[in-house]
Amino acid sequence: MASERAGGAAGPDAAQGKLVVQRGLFFDELVPGTVYAHRPGRTLTEADNVLFSTLTMNTQPLHLDAAYSAGQPYGQRLVNSMLTLAVMVGQSVSQLTQGTLVAQLGLTDIAFPHPLFHADTLYSQTRVAAKRLSGSRPGQGIVTLEHTGHNQDGTVVATFTRTALMWTSDGFPQAGREARQG
Repeated sequence: MASERAGGAAGPDAAQGKLVVQRGLFFDELVPGTVYAHRPGRTLTEADNVLFSTLTMNTQPLHLDAAYSAGQPYGQRLVNSMLTLAVMVGQSVSQLTQGTLVAQLGLTDIAFPHPLFHADTLYSQTRVAAKRLSGSRPGQGIVTLEHTGHNQDGTVVATFTRTALMWTSDGFPQAGREARQG
């Protein structure tokens, strides 16, 4: 499956035997209804939250100000929900879209039913909801992915739907990039 294609030239180790290049799945390998559990989880720290919030210029005191947050309904700072979303997408990449994605087309139905707090561990999974070949882009297909994130206690903290344009195995550009062995 992941051993024959996906971006990157064959290196010196290729001559020693079969070369395995890590990649996501091609459009034709994705089966609607299949659920992928992404591991390991990611424990989100105070440093992660403060860095992400400040890098993205999000000055919301619920993410940055411990004294302010202590007086709010949750009594503590919340992990920035955009960080939660970004980590969930990131957790899926190596298993599903690494090197096989043409473009992310959109995110919809985003919900955060429960907050994440510093030191919570985020686990996510992705369900392949639907797919269809592109009518205008030969060798590519559109995949609908449903992502669910939960904390270490199993509480759902985020859900969203992502639409992605993916390469088919036959459409993947090969010129100068294939890493085939054996």
